[in-house]
Amino acid sequence: MEVSENGDIANWKIPGKMVKGMGGAMDLVSASDNIIVAMMHTNKKGESKLLKKCRLPITGKKCIKKVFTDLAVLQITNSGFLLTEKAKDVTVEEIIEKTEGHLEISSNLKNIESYI
Repeated sequence: MEVSENGDIANWKIPGKMVKGMGGAMDLVSASDNIIVAMMHTNKKGESKLLKKCRLPITGKKCIKKVFTDLAVLQITNSGFLLTEKAKDVTVEEIIEKTEGHLEISSNLKNIESYI
């Protein structure tokens, strides 16, 4: 899965990789105006999955509003990703380093609290 700084999402099976379940991503992103994504911030090689532009075929254009990763919570704005919350054990510098797309830091940045 990849998300671009303008809210595009690419959610495709990569050839040769195991599929965890049925699809339906295109149906989901076309049926709502407020899509929130939960994903890992980087791939297994440590490369950002929050990109300037998606590299995989686009599943939905400008449909993502918020992204929850293992490192942070980011909103999609007109100028890119806005970091609003971060994991307690993660630095802002680490998030910057692991985010390819344009990233702004909220003046009201908070640590992620438990949602459970």
